Amino acid sequence: MEPARNLATLIPFAGSIALGLLAWGAVSLNYVWPRMRELPLHAAVRPILHLHLFRYIGLSLLVPGVVGQGLQRAFAAPAAYGDLIALGLAWVALMAGAGRHARLAVWAFSLWGSADLLFAFYQGPIGVGINPASLGAAWFIPTLAVPLLLWTHVLVFASLLRTADARTVRAR
Repeated sequence: MEPARNLATLIPFAGSIALGLLAWGAVSLNYVWPRMRELPLHAAVRPILHLHLFRYIGLSLLVPGVVGQGLQRAFAAPAAYGDLIALGLAWVALMAGAGRHARLAVWAFSLWGSADLLFAFYQGPIGVGINPASLGAAWFIPTLAVPLLLWTHVLVFASLLRTADARTVRAR
């Protein structure tokens, strides 16, 4: 691919990701976090876990016609299957409820889920070097969905650490 053509695609792609991160950050910090911090851990993260049940959408990266022929399988397969694992871990955390292993299940979900998203951000432009245009109709995943999902992981980690701090203070 020609460098000028690549740059013409990379700039709007990177800009869309940055704007998505800013927009979802504003929503998360102004509307979601103030309510979440008032709730016990399981009640706070339950809506987020339900949101992550839609990570099957990552499988669209494997569907010809949704993505361009040039999208490397070395990027698409780990991103798609990593999302499925995150979806499974969200189910496990939901099924754990507020039980004995709930906290561990939420940690496992959020560690895997956020690492999967960050790995895809690394693997795409750096590891494999995808052309953003090869995402085709799946362009919305890294520009709209991934920023939202990343912010939800931030909120889950904040909830986990907040409730851990509260338990430490009560134990003193």
